[in-house]
Amino acid sequence: MPAARSVIHHGAFQGVTGSCHQLFLTAEDSVLIDCGLFQGVESSAGSQGSALAPAIDFPLDSVRALVVTHTHIDHVGRIPYLLMAGFRGPIYCTRATALLLPLVIEDALRLGLTRDATLIASVLELLRSLLIPVEYDTWLALEVGAAVEVHLRFRQAGHILGSAYVEFEWINGVDAGFRIVFSGDIGCRGTPLLPDPEPLERADILYLESTYGDRLHESRHDREERLRKVIERCVADGGAVLIPAFSIGRTQELLYEIEDIIATHGSFWPAITVILDSPMAAAFTNLYQELNSLWDAEALARNASGRNPLDFARLHVVESHAEHERVVNYLRSTGDPCIVIAASGMCAGGRMQNYLQALLPDPRTDVVFVGYQAEGTPGREIQEYGPQGGYVVLDGERISIRAGVHTLGGYSAHADQRELLDFVLTASHVGRVRLIHGSPSAQQALTALLRQHHITSP
Repeated sequence: MPAARSVIHHGAFQGVTGSCHQLFLTAEDSVLIDCGLFQGVESSAGSQGSALAPAIDFPLDSVRALVVTHTHIDHVGRIPYLLMAGFRGPIYCTRATALLLPLVIEDALRLGLTRDATLIASVLELLRSLLIPVEYDTWLALEVGAAVEVHLRFRQAGHILGSAYVEFEWINGVDAGFRIVFSGDIGCRGTPLLPDPEPLERADILYLESTYGDRLHESRHDREERLRKVIERCVADGGAVLIPAFSIGRTQELLYEIEDIIATHGSFWPAITVILDSPMAAAFTNLYQELNSLWDAEALARNASGRNPLDFARLHVVESHAEHERVVNYLRSTGDPCIVIAASGMCAGGRMQNYLQALLPDPRTDVVFVGYQAEGTPGREIQEYGPQGGYVVLDGERISIRAGVHTLGGYSAHADQRELLDFVLTASHVGRVRLIHGSPSAQQALTALLRQHHITSP
């Protein structure tokens, strides 16, 4: 029987995706922190995590609650399977996450499980009935047993709207004052639209994400300059800039900076259209605007000046699949300069695949990667083989890559090595750090750095 304060990892332990961690508050009572899908090679037969994705193959008899750090699919994509396995406990999350989560789960159901509208509606109704929104920085008592009291608190993670890292603190008994922290995904400082991550106070055990534990991001100024140069090439060559992006967070950040580039330089260009081709991204963008009280000061000031960074004149939103097909065919035949933002972020499905199939062979096209591309995904293959004039297989078809391929690391929604280290070192006390949610090389590099600062990282 697991001991109190022990953790069983059901994903994103020695890999990057499928985040799911079971924390035992007592020997008989546990909570899950996230329940996400595996992606790339981590979801392939014979790879780490394949036996766990997407079915729930661990017992739920001790699981009293689910705690959601944020709504990216690799953190929430297995929730429908959790419900099908019989879970009916409370789902704790921030208020913004409670608004975003049903949209994410609805999309995941349609793409990966069923298109039965009645079944989808029943799953969403059940999901909403279990959600318990919690304010940031507010301690909440968890119902775990008569003899033990554990409190939970969400703190701003600055990763996407509503994202949080979560703290658990034992209030009484021999463990009184003991605090365990799960980072979820920690965002970058200075990210448009979002406040910076809240500094960590203290942790006896910190489970820390390590996605970019082995690298540093370029500066926000440098990445915007590089994106501007790609757009200028697009205008000069009469081609398209394709940006695969996750619907939540990355898309809104890109719109914010593209609006700024156009406002600053656009008067020197012929009209260029920014195409947002993702119904889910459009829905999330609307929610971002409704929840603008959560924006950072810079974004609020721009909005107050009359420039809406998420709804500007050159932005065109593609609504229907029929319109999507017309746009793809039009760009294939005309080569009009435009910027296309569409899902999926790793090119593993969604509408972006159709643009890639149509436009990768065209040397006027530029593909811009702005986020992590997991091993085994089409995005990683384009990233690796595109500069060599190679090919990628999309939907069973071998597509030659003649397009320009660019990677703008500064657009990652994940903290880089320096920011992860700062998150640990600025705390008043950190007992042990256990790295999760990262590749072996990233974990090894961050472990070595933490040990240089005398932080234990087994």
